[in-house]
Amino acid sequence: MPELPEVETTARSLRPRIVGRKVTSVSGVDWPRMLPNTTEEDLQETLRGQHISTVDRRGKYLLVGFDDDSWLTVHRKMSGNLLLVPRENPLELHTHLILRLDSEDELRFVDARKFGRVYLFRSRDELDDFLASRLGPDSLTDLDEALLAAKLKKRKGRIKSLLLDQAFLAGVGNLYADEALWEARVHPLRTADSLSTREAYRLARAIRLVLAMGIERRGTSFSSYRDSDGTPGENQEFLNAYAREGQPCPRCGTPIRRIVIGQRSAFFCPKEQKLRG
Repeated sequence: MPELPEVETTARSLRPRIVGRKVTSVSGVDWPRMLPNTTEEDLQETLRGQHISTVDRRGKYLLVGFDDDSWLTVHRKMSGNLLLVPRENPLELHTHLILRLDSEDELRFVDARKFGRVYLFRSRDELDDFLASRLGPDSLTDLDEALLAAKLKKRKGRIKSLLLDQAFLAGVGNLYADEALWEARVHPLRTADSLSTREAYRLARAIRLVLAMGIERRGTSFSSYRDSDGTPGENQEFLNAYAREGQPCPRCGTPIRRIVIGQRSAFFCPKEQKLRG
């Protein structure tokens, strides 16, 4: 958390509010490890006076582009939130970066657990090289049935673990992987190459569905996730499997089970998602 729907929701809410705005100052960095390839001074020198030209997303990365082709790239990890607030608002605890805009607002990065990272790239080519070295096809914009079926045939690992591998498929995390596997009726311990073409097609459609519904409901708010205006999402009210151990499966009533795969919890229906193959 946050996963693709939360990052996409934030991008969509920020885009109409900050595109065209000018950065007047950068401040507030109190955790230098948050900036793997830059510094507060570098951000100030590069971004001050620049206008925001685009807000985009790739996988779980939020991308803010500027009119000189520099890019601020944010990975929120477990607890990071990007909040657009009036500059007179008191600083929240755990605010680690502030971009002051010419609209009397500030874009603030708030991260209680300090796992989030903020990168600066000097060009789109540099950004694209960075993303290409880390991410596979985007689960929302690139994924189709044939692509997933072809990729699964070449892999022998457990399907749940594979869905969490961002180099295999970008954007899906633990929550949406469980929801997609439940939707597709695939057991999380199945090996990737055991899925038939029909099952792979069903899983691709399920991934797109759960991501689209997560975006429509403005994300899933477990723990600290909030949209850019501080509003929590609503998707947690509609989950079918994730974090529902012991509760009845919405399809058949069988209690949802929890197992651990690679130190991550996996929630599934033992009747609807049978282990075979």
